Amino acid sequence: EEFYLPILNNTQFWEVISDEHGIDNAGNYKGDSDLQMERINVYFNEAHSHKYVPRAVLVDLEPGTMDSLRSSVIGPLFRPDSFIHGNSGAGNNWAKGHYTEGAELIESVMDVVRHESEGCDCLQGFQLVHSLGGGTGSGMGTLLINKIREEYPDRIMNTFSVMPSPKVSDTVMSATVIGNNTAIQEIFRRIAEQFSAMYRRKAFLHWYTGEGMDEMEFTEAECNTNDLIAEYQQYQEATADIEDYDEEEEEVVQLTYPLIQ
Repeated sequence: EEFYLPILNNTQFWEVISDEHGIDNAGNYKGDSDLQMERINVYFNEAHSHKYVPRAVLVDLEPGTMDSLRSSVIGPLFRPDSFIHGNSGAGNNWAKGHYTEGAELIESVMDVVRHESEGCDCLQGFQLVHSLGGGTGSGMGTLLINKIREEYPDRIMNTFSVMPSPKVSDTVMSATVIGNNTAIQEIFRRIAEQFSAMYRRKAFLHWYTGEGMDEMEFTEAECNTNDLIAEYQQYQEATADIEDYDEEEEEVVQLTYPLIQ
């Protein structure tokens, strides 16, 4: 069977998964179809009490979100050691999530990741749901991805990233729905333009260098983003080339068909 380890603090995810498998908020199976139980081990472990417990790691650098999740309707569904949090938060600062606050908590997170992974008969991969607008999901999120790739280089890594929206809301946690296709380059291009304008003015640079970042990392990030935009542009142009090739191939077939007769 396939086993995935979701790493997130998203209650909607577990509400949907639990409902699909007929699991109530206490971990009891209340479904009415054998299909609901067929793949239940992908996301749940069966406890000795015949209750189903999510295979999950829930992380944040401040306790508020974890407290809210514990006290929510689905809070009793999770094991207490699935909740990992810091005390000070990241303050919407990527460097704090990656270099300081997040770095202090990362080993505690990895300990739970290892424990959950060892309990899987056949671990297929990891799923990470995180926000890119704040400091925890972006900074600590990338740190966690790097750590998991180091220890599990041959496992699948799926990330579901919540992008901040400048038009819909004034909060950094608003979501825009995007997919991994050539249209995503528009988002990267917008980010690159805003980043370059701020970096030229050294705006807020001290927030990050004060947490341990080197100024050269900003230049490297700018180059990497531009390379990514160019790569997606190549994919978009390659699609057009394939269509032209198909038309040419069809013409060749039509021309040679009489010769075959």
